Amino acid sequence: MPEVPGVQALLDFLLGIPEVVAYALIALGSALENIFPPIPSDTFVVLGAVLADRGSLEPAGVLLAAWAANTGGALCIFGLARRHGPAMFRTRWGRRLLRPHQLDRMSRFYERHGLWAIFLSRCLPVLRVIVPTFAGFASLGAVRALVPLVTASLLWNALMVAGGILASRNVDRLFDLLGRVNAWLLVVAAIVLGVVLGWWIRSRREEREEREEREEEE
Repeated sequence: MPEVPGVQALLDFLLGIPEVVAYALIALGSALENIFPPIPSDTFVVLGAVLADRGSLEPAGVLLAAWAANTGGALCIFGLARRHGPAMFRTRWGRRLLRPHQLDRMSRFYERHGLWAIFLSRCLPVLRVIVPTFAGFASLGAVRALVPLVTASLLWNALMVAGGILASRNVDRLFDLLGRVNAWLLVVAAIVLGVVLGWWIRSRREEREEREEREEEE
């Protein structure tokens, strides 16, 4: 099994810094994923779990820092999207992304399936940022978004902490496994995005055909 370059050096560095700084780095990494999805928040959580197993941090502290920061960041993005999204989609550039009838359909989807869509998306890279953001664009109720987002983030981060603690003595294999799991989750996310893109194209084509039919009737 190949070793992950620099992992031990990074762990040695983290073991040597004050606990409060280590917690802050875990929180920062978990929060920034909501702004820049390629940042691997899971890696920060697993690193924190390894530190907890080696006596530097507390497992509950790692979980709380990661969960609060990741959830708080997602809720901030959701709130901004909910507040400014409807106005943005009335602009010319916003209508290029989503036409009014597409926004209406998306709102109906979130009203019916928003809870499960948000809950499941928190386990998938990239989608864990996109789905809550578009829930805000669709003006989903804050409570309906809050419940699945908070619950799923807690469960996922708890799984990462538990896995990190159990496998911390074989850290190279742990990060190799994490990379493989995230790669497969990215494949799943890409398939879901492909389905969404297909819907976007099809709904645009249907709108155009309906408009052409009305023009012919007139």
